This record gives sequence, C-alpha cells and structure tokens, in this order.
Amino acid sequence: MNTNTRLHHAKPFGAAVLLVVAILFSTASRAADAPPIPDTLQQRIMACTTCHGVHGEGTPDSGYFPRLAGKPAAYLARQMQDFKNGLRKYAPMEYTVRQLSPAYMQEIAEYFAAQQVPYGRSPLPPVSAATLQRGEQLVSKGDPARQIPACASCHGSQLTGVQPSTPGLVGLPYDYLSAQLGSWRTHTRGTVTPDCMALVANRLSASDITAVAAALASRQLPADTHAQAAGSVTPPLPCGVLGATGDRT
Repeated sequence: MNTNTRLHHAKPFGAAVLLVVAILFSTASRAADAPPIPDTLQQRIMACTTCHGVHGEGTPDSGYFPRLAGKPAAYLARQMQDFKNGLRKYAPMEYTVRQLSPAYMQEIAEYFAAQQVPYGRSPLPPVSAATLQRGEQLVSKGDPARQIPACASCHGSQLTGVQPSTPGLVGLPYDYLSAQLGSWRTHTRGTVTPDCMALVANRLSASDITAVAAALASRQLPADTHAQAAGSVTPPLPCGVLGATGDRT
C-alpha cells in the first residue's frame, strides 16, 4: 500500500477518534456541571416512595400500594426481610430489597414508622349490606364455630395495630386487603413459623375475604390512629413474628 492510500484510510480513522474524544469531553463537562445528588435517606429510598408515597402515605387511588407511615418499625423491617428471604412474593419488592442489610432495613423502617401524615380513602366496590355485616362480625367478633379469631383480637381494638410488630388495618385499600388475604391462601405471602395469618386466612372462605376487606376499607378512622402499646393485646394464636409462643410481651 502506498503512502497516499495509507493517508486516505488514516483520515477517517483520525476523525473518528477526534469525535469520540469530543463526545467524552462533552459528557464529562456536563457531568461536572450537574448538581450533586444528595446522600440522604430520602434520596436513597426513592424506590420505596415512588409507589408508597413521599412520606409512606400509600397511593389510595391505585387501590393496591399500602400505607407505610406510622406502622410499627419492627413490622416494616420484617416485611422487607420476608421479601428478601422469599417468604413474600412480589418481584418489584424482592428486587428492591435483595441487596439491603438488616441494619439498612431497620433504618428505612424507622423512617416510615415515624411519619405522621393524613390518611387517604380508597374506592370501595359495591357490596351488599349483608356482606358488610358479615365483615364487621369477623373483624370485631370472629367466628368461633370455625375457629376464626376477630381481627381486633390481634390488630387492636381500633384496628390501628399493636407495638412492636402488629400492623394497623384501618385505612388500607380494599384491593390490597383482599389480595393479601388471598396471598396467604395461595402461599405467595408467608412469614416465620408459626404463621398465624396463614392459618386464619385459610379458614376464611372467598366470600369472607370480600366481607372482611370491605368492612375494613369502609371503616371510619378513629381519633387516635397510633398503634396500641406493647402488651395491651394477648394474641389468641401463636405467631412466629411475635415470638414462637405467641409473644405476650
């Protein structure tokens, strides 16, 4: 190949190199001009707040993403651990928490537990008065003949939860409540054994699940929505999340 031929091929190559260098320089310049991303917990939990709201207030209009704000920190941390350990199945949550350490999960849980924001109401599907009456019975009194304890016997007299590990149920969307009860029945949601909620959910019929979800989602919020104090409720069943013997503390 003669000198002219070599120069002919070298010019396009040299121009390409210069173009790449120019692009890299431009990209680096823009990166240097961009404002730094703040290293704050609020910034790092944007994967949570995108679905659950800036303060964990939930997204009532969706009917599915639940409120995190004000729930007991131990409960919130346990849910992240259950997603990470494969006991709860929901791909976006499993992906989000899979690299989180227990300490980081606890930090996130404590952040949302401390949030105090107004509750939103979610749409309720049309249900009959008889369905709501059945739901109120299960929520407040249970069904002793079928060994179904009342929701209030674990989740507190006002369904606002109990410290340190029992969540509130008031203010949750109908779709979320019915989906979670169904998930326990289909083994796509679980927790450490003995799993008392799986036991209860499997004693409910499909119509009972509709009734309970409707009754809870339509309840008026109590004046005080804080979780009850630890020790104020004696669970009727052994629950692994509360201690292997039922956790009377």
